Amino acid sequence: MEAKSPGCYRHGMHTTRSIGDHLRSWRQRRRMSQLDLASEASISTRHLSFVESGRSQPSRDMVLHLAERLEVPLRDRNVLLVSAGFAPQFPERGLKDPQLEAARRAVELVLKGHEPYPALAVDRHWQLIAANAAVERLLAGAAPSLLQVPINVLRLSLHPDGLAPRITNLAEWRQHLLERLRRQVDISADPVLAELLEELRGYPCPARPARPQGGWNGDLGGVVVPFRLLSEAGLLSFFSTTTVFGTPLDITLSELALEAFFPADPATADRLGRLAGKA
Repeated sequence: MEAKSPGCYRHGMHTTRSIGDHLRSWRQRRRMSQLDLASEASISTRHLSFVESGRSQPSRDMVLHLAERLEVPLRDRNVLLVSAGFAPQFPERGLKDPQLEAARRAVELVLKGHEPYPALAVDRHWQLIAANAAVERLLAGAAPSLLQVPINVLRLSLHPDGLAPRITNLAEWRQHLLERLRRQVDISADPVLAELLEELRGYPCPARPARPQGGWNGDLGGVVVPFRLLSEAGLLSFFSTTTVFGTPLDITLSELALEAFFPADPATADRLGRLAGKA
């Protein structure tokens, strides 16, 4: 009879990590001690220690309770449930699934309603799900290979054959995107995002110019990082916001983000209006 290594069990031909191993990894990723997590979850440190070591098997409710306190993504909460011997709880439907029709219509409404300003929807790997017409008008000149589905918007933005040559504050915008992606990798431990981060870091890095002084054409008072893009209508200056679905119970919705760009100065608003009129 084959001996099982501590903390793991055999399922078919694949070795699966135990629930204790998973919880410990997420706790350490969140930089929490056992005492921190036990206090957050209102359980004893001894019980948590027993769960992590495999001496105690948590209930389904306890797995979900600890996952919530650790802010584990829904996709990975399913992994925790399976590792503890329970069925997955959170479904993953395609955005075209009839049960997500209301959410899909909401996304379309937000994107369409934001015109003539750019707005787009991306998944957890920054792949483009949908975009309004204003986004399409700004992609002129990008290499066709970068516009083939699936389109990765970070790659499209920072690649030398993408938007990068037209971003006038590329060093600043690049640092902002890389830091944002690094935080995502730290939070999710997603290997696809980690690989994307290494790829983007390998792109040419321009020298950082002196920061302009404040005002509409400056750095927006240091409140947000602007996105400045040369277009056929002239220089466009944006700040962006991110919208996510509140309390989603579907993996697809939990990983969907809407990025909306707003004009950072009156000239940009006017130029976007003229671009929309020409289209």
